[in-house]
Amino acid sequence: MPVGTLATVKTLTPEHLAAAGAQMVLANTYHLHLQPGESIVQGAGGLHQFMGWQGPMLTDSGGFQVFSLSQLRTISEEGVIFRSPRDGRMINLTPERSIEIQNALGADVIMAFDECPPYPAERAAVEAATERTYRWLKRCVEAHRRPKEQALFGIVQGGVYLDLRQAAAKSLVELDLPGYAIGGVSVGEPPELIHEIVRATAPHLPLNKPRYLMGVGTYREMVQAIAAGVDLFDCVIPTRLGRHGAALVQGERWNLKNARFREDFTSLDESCPCYTCQTFSRAYLSHLIRARESLGYTLLSLHNVTELIGFTQKIRAAILSDRFTTEFAQWLDVSVPSSS
Repeated sequence: MPVGTLATVKTLTPEHLAAAGAQMVLANTYHLHLQPGESIVQGAGGLHQFMGWQGPMLTDSGGFQVFSLSQLRTISEEGVIFRSPRDGRMINLTPERSIEIQNALGADVIMAFDECPPYPAERAAVEAATERTYRWLKRCVEAHRRPKEQALFGIVQGGVYLDLRQAAAKSLVELDLPGYAIGGVSVGEPPELIHEIVRATAPHLPLNKPRYLMGVGTYREMVQAIAAGVDLFDCVIPTRLGRHGAALVQGERWNLKNARFREDFTSLDESCPCYTCQTFSRAYLSHLIRARESLGYTLLSLHNVTELIGFTQKIRAAILSDRFTTEFAQWLDVSVPSSS
């Protein structure tokens, strides 16, 4: 899912997203609450109408942003009180308020309000946050006013403590929610720990419900997570790299500012179907990035989103034809017999 934080995937239009093959877009409850406010989005007819994207949408709960971006915050059983970075006012965000905001925004999938512990953190602190996340989830379920229109997903926390993760997953499953997410990863821990957490958690979530790994979108992490049973991902990487002049090309990251691209008149990637690769040369893209032209950021972001979505499409096709472990062995870190 491309990340459209403020009801926009940075530098890209909904038409770009559709052309890239995007099936779902994520928006950010925390940021949309601060600007422009959920009442304005609701007045426009909801997120889909407001931003002109008619495909499925997901909104997060705002929990991660409250815990990671707010300098002044007070956590209690009731919720979190924090100072707005925009105007300094104090905001009280509770599980009920998070759901109320998301009901107004109108996304197809909404996320439960959770407490996301940092990395590293002591076990006692992570255990307390995990238990509070479960209590908050039950309050979110009670507060949800549009269950037939919006699927509420619960979030498995537990830090790097695998027994906490597994226990949390089992508790969430008992609530029979429409879908489940693995949260609290990609917050500073090494990739090996992410893989370990996902492998230990995903098997405890229902096979017939969507399983969503939050905030992860690199090639190896996605392949490893898919091997463990994960279905959904979101990540800012493709557009963030584009805004910094970098392209994702078949698993590699290319800095278009490098001198080797200045007189390279070939396509960025001849095998890529995106408008960027079918129309412009590496030299032209390098020129745009060096000149800090906004078109360069759009063209690279368009390619990067297309590349990452295309990568997952290839994985899906490989799974359906029983070729997944063979075709993606380099990302799975497994040896493949020559006969397979």
